[in-house]
Amino acid sequence: MPEMHTKMPTGWHAARAVRCTPGFSQVMALALAVCLLSGCVSQTVRTVDMRPPAQASEPLDEDLLLDIGIAVFDANIPDGYDEQIKQIVQPEIRRAEANYMAYFQKNLLQSTGNWGAVRVVPRDTHAVDLVVSAKILRSNGESMQLEVTARDSRGHEWLNKTYIALASKYAYADTVPDGIDPFQKIYKEVADDLLAVRESISDETIIEIRRTSEMRFAQDFAPDAFATHVRPRKDGEFEVLRLPAENDPMLERVRKIREREYLFIDTLDEHYDKFHRDMYRSYQNWRKASYDEAIAYNKLRAQARARTIAGAASVVGGIAAQTSNNSATQLGGYIGIVGGAVTLRSALLKYADSKIHSDVLHELGVSAEAEITPHTIELENESLRLQGNVDEQYTELREILKQIYADEVGLPADDA
Repeated sequence: MPEMHTKMPTGWHAARAVRCTPGFSQVMALALAVCLLSGCVSQTVRTVDMRPPAQASEPLDEDLLLDIGIAVFDANIPDGYDEQIKQIVQPEIRRAEANYMAYFQKNLLQSTGNWGAVRVVPRDTHAVDLVVSAKILRSNGESMQLEVTARDSRGHEWLNKTYIALASKYAYADTVPDGIDPFQKIYKEVADDLLAVRESISDETIIEIRRTSEMRFAQDFAPDAFATHVRPRKDGEFEVLRLPAENDPMLERVRKIREREYLFIDTLDEHYDKFHRDMYRSYQNWRKASYDEAIAYNKLRAQARARTIAGAASVVGGIAAQTSNNSATQLGGYIGIVGGAVTLRSALLKYADSKIHSDVLHELGVSAEAEITPHTIELENESLRLQGNVDEQYTELREILKQIYADEVGLPADDA
């Protein structure tokens, strides 16, 4: 008698081909759900966004161009070492990113021609008309998440939004121009959102913003002389009550002081530029190397979670089936317990694999730290670092400028 070969049904057809008791069918359905859940992988479309940011619909007069300050981003470094490891955050890399990202955003905004001077500033300042700040919520070669806020000199909020982007592996290809960031989508969206707000307000409001920034700056250096020119409102915003004459000698001195602060910020900006160029290649290599590791880490974690849930459900269902008087149901329950245990073991292995990728990301960060740690710079015979005491130096500069103003008007610095 010739040997016969039977093609067994697969997939859902296999499930329909088997006739079982109700209890056994329930367990088999659960087992099938386990397989589907543990094997399900979502696909995400990733692209390299190389589109330029939007341009103003009409050319703007120079008097209507707002000066923007991009505050060095909040690095948002977890306090504890264990939490840093858990979130895969390298402190020195994250601090370097806080400077790098701010400078990249500044360059993109400046390239649009929609604004006046765009500068990176150590922190919020009244020397500019609009301050953009951001907190880094997540950053690696695979994904980036920023919480961005923007307020004008009146205290009016322009932006308060979280931006998320996923990088494409093609963003790290040699064919991509150096000026394109893997997460250009976020920077572009910020620029477009700011322009949308700018085009929604009147020219009169722009003039009001510029006047407010000048009066608040003047109030910083000469609170007595300009105390009645601008005041806070109940809603927390500021309004200009009156303006000094254009030839007011006090105003002229304040404007000179403001130009000196601009000079300091512009000098510092040159060092941000150098830092940006020096760290670019190492930073890109770190992000490129961490891309695959981050993808694998996230995928394994998702699989582990799914298998843990499915395995636990299978075990619970199998235990419940053991209380039945039906032998077939009890058998199905036993199969469910065994299957659930196997799935749980698989989940534990996935978690272990994801930990390996987490450790690799950590090691990649450690190896890159030495290359992209903020550099020490020389500025006006003072040694400065782009992170840490830049803020302190900026505070010291403000005190020096107040002393200069006091000397010019013939007042003690405290009175000024």
